[in-house]
Amino acid sequence: MGSERGNGGERLRAAFSGDRVALMPYLTAGYPTLDGAAEVGEAYIAAGADVVEIGVPFSDPLADGPTIQDTTTRALENGANLDYCLKLASGLADRVPVVFLVYCNVVFARGAEAFLDAVAAAGVSGLVIPDLPVGEIEDFAQLAEERGVALCPLAAPTSSDERLEKIGRCATGFVYCVSVAGVTGTREALPSGAIELLRRVRSLTDAPVALGFGIGSARTAAEAAAEADGVIIGSKLMQIVAEDGLEKATAWLREVREAMSGISGAKVGG
Repeated sequence: MGSERGNGGERLRAAFSGDRVALMPYLTAGYPTLDGAAEVGEAYIAAGADVVEIGVPFSDPLADGPTIQDTTTRALENGANLDYCLKLASGLADRVPVVFLVYCNVVFARGAEAFLDAVAAAGVSGLVIPDLPVGEIEDFAQLAEERGVALCPLAAPTSSDERLEKIGRCATGFVYCVSVAGVTGTREALPSGAIELLRRVRSLTDAPVALGFGIGSARTAAEAAAEADGVIIGSKLMQIVAEDGLEKATAWLREVREAMSGISGAKVGG
């Protein structure tokens, strides 16, 4: 089956296989407006994004801190439903791999297979599902892989090696390493356990590893890039969009891209 735009796992791995660490900015679908979210995505691509992560709004985003929660609330008020999110993704997916961050309720409200068919048709390369139980990852990953959609499970500093090994086996896209055992938010320094987590995960899987949750400065992004295959930035960008506008957010993202330039990281399989 698979997407007409190619296999999502292959597209994601290609994004990690170049000579630079992948820059992976996040946007909340439908924020600041329905049309404005598309402008945010376009700006990210222009600033050098290698992958764009789109948050599908949900009323109880348990993994998200106050900044993303606020943008999600506004997006829902704006009418950002799943069909809108699919259209938004489709408009970006021809140029960069698009990853959905989506909660289980949204997936299973439509039905797992119908949901996967829809995201594949929209060109979505991968899925991050924060509340998908580890015990259900393998079955869902198989359904997704049949449709050319990669699964990108989360790994936390508190995860055991046994759990990390299972997560790594199911990662048909990349492993999303969260820098802290908590919610998203802006931090000016990398938490002490972030680098250790990246190294633990890398030792247990051949999948690319990306670090997110709390990348709040160009310096922090560069530190993460020295160990990761990708760096995910969400809350800081959404904060700048909210407080200073898209132009400032784009300029900041360009600074991050520049700070990460020339850093090859540990790289997949390195």
